[in-house]
Amino acid sequence: MWWKWVICIAAAYLLGSISFGVLYGRRKGHDLRQEGSKNSGATNALRVVGVKTGLLTFVSDVLKAVLAVVLGKWLLGEYGGMAAGLAVIIGHNWPVFFQFRGGKGISCSSAVLVLNFPVPGLIAIVLCLAVIALTRYVSLGSMTMLVAFAIILLIIKPFFPYGLWALAVAALGIYRHRANIGRLVRGEESKISFSKKA
Repeated sequence: MWWKWVICIAAAYLLGSISFGVLYGRRKGHDLRQEGSKNSGATNALRVVGVKTGLLTFVSDVLKAVLAVVLGKWLLGEYGGMAAGLAVIIGHNWPVFFQFRGGKGISCSSAVLVLNFPVPGLIAIVLCLAVIALTRYVSLGSMTMLVAFAIILLIIKPFFPYGLWALAVAALGIYRHRANIGRLVRGEESKISFSKKA
């Protein structure tokens, strides 16, 4: 069975390493890793290039996470889906194809949470959207989603492996948002806008 784990994790990581935001940005004459927040995710694509590219990046990142988790579940069941979910997020954050400079993993994480644990995942996403709607801080909503999901899973599932896995997913996202946390504390964080910046 070890070879299934190798395929599951390697394939998920490589899927995650496809930085759609960078690819779409290049078609519009932008390098997301040099502009805006300098990451390849959907939020930066929206801010730098525009709404269409931001939405396209979001959908593409979600789909690659879906493919990874479905493959993991097909190969190894529930634990395979969880392992693939972590691997695709890591690939998105540190992509081998793009000098390990990726996004923050939130689009991928949202798909990973829902596919592995639908009800807690959907609750966490609703909370995320509510926070974004109220504050217009995508970073705050994203971290709310990760923390809320981890708390829910720690309550309803055993700590090992489920709670530990949820904490790992949350830790990855929060670590990637460490600069945003500093800006939130200082009141300098940018709010979301659905118009392209000049």
